[in-house]
Amino acid sequence: MAIKFQYNKTSLQGIEKQLKMRLRSLPTIKNKESALRMEVQRAKDEAAELKQKLEHQIVAYDRMAMLWNEFEPSLISVQDVRLSVRKVTGIRVPVLDEVVFATRPFSLFNSPKWYPDGIDLLQTLARIGVEYEFCAMKINLLEYARKKTTQKVNLFEKVQIPGFADAIRKIKRFMEDEENLSKSSQKIMKSKQASYG
Repeated sequence: MAIKFQYNKTSLQGIEKQLKMRLRSLPTIKNKESALRMEVQRAKDEAAELKQKLEHQIVAYDRMAMLWNEFEPSLISVQDVRLSVRKVTGIRVPVLDEVVFATRPFSLFNSPKWYPDGIDLLQTLARIGVEYEFCAMKINLLEYARKKTTQKVNLFEKVQIPGFADAIRKIKRFMEDEENLSKSSQKIMKSKQASYG
């Protein structure tokens, strides 16, 4: 990215201002990037834990697999998923507050006695599954924000700061050369005037 500038004091001041602004904001952006990196890792650890929990519950479910043929799937459904929004290093991330289930009434006398335990197990499985989905969504949002922040850090460090510094150096050299030429021409004019006079 070539930085556009003119060889004058106004342009020099503008570029110096831009450079100072980027140099001042770079540490803040770097801190944000490292905080986002830590949050992404924390979310990935949480997702791995939830996945392991889900697998553990599924193993418990497998032991009762033969009994599930008797179970009516319409007895339980997810009625609502309540969530809130929390800011994590400036990024709005959804947070799961509660999963509300609707349980259709059933006869305790005519149904197998393991139905209440089966309903609890299904609620646990569904809750963990929904938590895992929210965690995956959180990871995607944080990862996207981290990538954008990393791009900004790289843009500042590798492109803009060196580009502005180079532009300042070029403008200063040009202005020094111009000043030297002006002084030289003044000396030549004085020496010519002195020789004619």
